[in-house]
Amino acid sequence: MLNDDSAPLPLASENDGSYPRPQLVRTSWRDLGGRWTFAFDDDGRGVRERWHENPRLDGSILVPFPPESSASGVHDTGFHQALWYSRPLSPDDLAAAGHREGRRLMLRFGAVDYRAVVWVNGQRVGSHEGGHTPFSLDVTEAVNSEGDNVLVVRVEDDPLDVAQPRGKQDWREHPHVIWYHRTSGIWQPVWLESVPEVAIEWVHWRSDLAAGHVHARVGLTVAPVGGASVDIELRHDDQVLARTTVHSDSSEVEVVLSLSGLANGQAYEELLWSPEHPRLLDARIDLETGRGASDSVASYVGLRSAAVDRRLFLLNDRPRYVRSVLSQGYWPESHLAAPSADALRDEVQLIKDLGFNATRVHQKFEDPRFLYWADRLGLMVWAEAPATFTFTPVAAERTVREWLEVVHRDFSHPSIVTWVPLNESWGVQHIAHDNRMLAFARSLVHLTKALDPTRPVVSNDGWEQADTDILAIHDYEGDGDVMRERYRDRTAVDALVSGVGPAGRRLVLSGDVSDAPVMLTEFGGISYDVHRTEDAWGYTAATTSNDFGERLRSLMTAIHSSGALAGYCYTQLTDTLQETNGLVGADRVPKLPVAEIREIMVGPGAKRLWG
Repeated sequence: MLNDDSAPLPLASENDGSYPRPQLVRTSWRDLGGRWTFAFDDDGRGVRERWHENPRLDGSILVPFPPESSASGVHDTGFHQALWYSRPLSPDDLAAAGHREGRRLMLRFGAVDYRAVVWVNGQRVGSHEGGHTPFSLDVTEAVNSEGDNVLVVRVEDDPLDVAQPRGKQDWREHPHVIWYHRTSGIWQPVWLESVPEVAIEWVHWRSDLAAGHVHARVGLTVAPVGGASVDIELRHDDQVLARTTVHSDSSEVEVVLSLSGLANGQAYEELLWSPEHPRLLDARIDLETGRGASDSVASYVGLRSAAVDRRLFLLNDRPRYVRSVLSQGYWPESHLAAPSADALRDEVQLIKDLGFNATRVHQKFEDPRFLYWADRLGLMVWAEAPATFTFTPVAAERTVREWLEVVHRDFSHPSIVTWVPLNESWGVQHIAHDNRMLAFARSLVHLTKALDPTRPVVSNDGWEQADTDILAIHDYEGDGDVMRERYRDRTAVDALVSGVGPAGRRLVLSGDVSDAPVMLTEFGGISYDVHRTEDAWGYTAATTSNDFGERLRSLMTAIHSSGALAGYCYTQLTDTLQETNGLVGADRVPKLPVAEIREIMVGPGAKRLWG
């Protein structure tokens, strides 16, 4: 944890992965994780008895782990709609955050599922709705800088509300089929950070490789009275690549930096980000107001482009065969929360070790620290939204709100190469027959493109797609010979598109996919239950390691022989509760030797040239 406000800015591209906002690094912050007091409030007494003024919490919990998990120390998987948390904020906490007179004290939450209200010293300082996205509260006026303070958080998470974006969290009390235990309450980092009155609050990086430009859009906490100058410097290997200063009186500042090495010359490829060469340019942003106040943050940029053209997926304008694996981002001891910051690095490295160059994070907005390691180690990511399980105006509003927040949060991660707002018609179950649902799916595609024109969008991964950039097909056929014929060439795939898909659903409802890349984005799902799990579940089942290897090889040989597919996503990385179809167990131990899995998943040399 960094806690010296006078220390020089670190290199954002070389941090240890513990800082919760890896692309906006400050020198001072205070991690508030650890032991908090805690209580369930099933009968609503907390509001009536004003616990926010006098917390009567007789339990404890280890934040940021959800109470359903064993890591939290609570380990109660039952239905509880209201949760209360409390923690003292001491002068030492404020000092470690770099707080002093004239600055603003920001309380930041990575994610709280689902609806949070926050008080400091009995004073309400803010609220947030949305279980997977961050929020920040200015608590300056509520804290006593000289003495102790009390932080209280009340969370509502109705386990029966299927209009909440919930992803794989089960609405039944016990997990069934492909759904898992819930993740309620605080499940990502909580921290304090002290900033100037006018501070750098966010930055969006965008590469224009053809023009040789890097665009930065910098958001400030407030518009600077009297204006401000924003200075941005990009470096790589101790070499200054670009530096530009602009003056503005707005709360959003646009900056364009020219990189001569991008426009022409042999150095072009040497600056680009890819899975093989995950180069990151370090950035420093300095703010100086007309009134003499200043702020500085460290960030990083990955120069790359992602696009589709002529039935190919293109990375940096070159064909890229996508070898992906479905990741649930779930751990037995901590559920959707990572058991540690290091576990996120280990997960990215495991995926790469197994031969994949990409992952589709399924039904979850992943922790930004995972994305940092994907950026740094070189792993492409398909970012997918957690779904609701009903279609109502409330469900649509909630989905769009969280989607807007996560596109804003993750805009600058070079690892994210594809957006996926919907999956398998979850939340739009009757999209093939209900024009409201179809309009909603199409609107999500075009809203995403309006916010971020730099990445492809998969409208409804699996089937019943609308205006999609990639034809993404889910097919859990277990016979390799059948799969070989089904995806032999584009003629065979076109027959699927013009008829009924493998799951008995039409693949495309609107939009021209004649030029779209075709990817098999869910398949496999072979259950090999190495831990003898109760109610073990998979799409097909293997009985021995040899049987598992043969089934896996048969499917992958069929996929690699296809002349139509631009990539694949195998289901799945890890066993997850009763869903025992991982390449590795829930303990992250591979079910076959790593080298064997890698050889099977990478395939023949021709595909290696693409991936």
